[in-house]
Amino acid sequence: MPTQKRTKPVEFYGQPMNSIGYLTRITFRAFSRHLERKTLPYGVSAGQWPFLRALWVEEGLTQRELSRRVAMREPTTVTALNVLQKGGLVRRVPSTKDNRKIHIYLTAKGRRLKDKLMPFVAEVNATAAHGVTAEEVETLRRILLKMSDNLAKEEAAYLKSSGGVMPFGAAAP
Repeated sequence: MPTQKRTKPVEFYGQPMNSIGYLTRITFRAFSRHLERKTLPYGVSAGQWPFLRALWVEEGLTQRELSRRVAMREPTTVTALNVLQKGGLVRRVPSTKDNRKIHIYLTAKGRRLKDKLMPFVAEVNATAAHGVTAEEVETLRRILLKMSDNLAKEEAAYLKSSGGVMPFGAAAP
């Protein structure tokens, strides 16, 4: 059976607590603040966290690839990497194949932080999910992944129709 599009009036979504985008934003910010309280003593801010997390999964990404993985603009990535490099957590290595590219690697110190900081993710998720069943958490996870996929497809279609031109201020995927 095909899924039916459910649209509600603009007035409904005009109320912040009815907007999925608004609710995910304030929830994300709450997650970030809670996690940052735990990571700041290790010298890692909320702004640096996504970059470390991506590098713990795969090192050697170019700055551009890293920007895409964490869905940040390249200038934001450069700023975060400058701080991470200054803190001795990452190192930049020029590409041997293309002088324009810089690859990002964790230092030993940056790698060691993974075992110290990743348990905080479980703690923050447990705090956020207090009073929520495991089934509800799994349903939420599936729904958020589906919505993210829907929006990514819409963005890809927009980019294709616009010749790859993003509106001013928007981050390219």
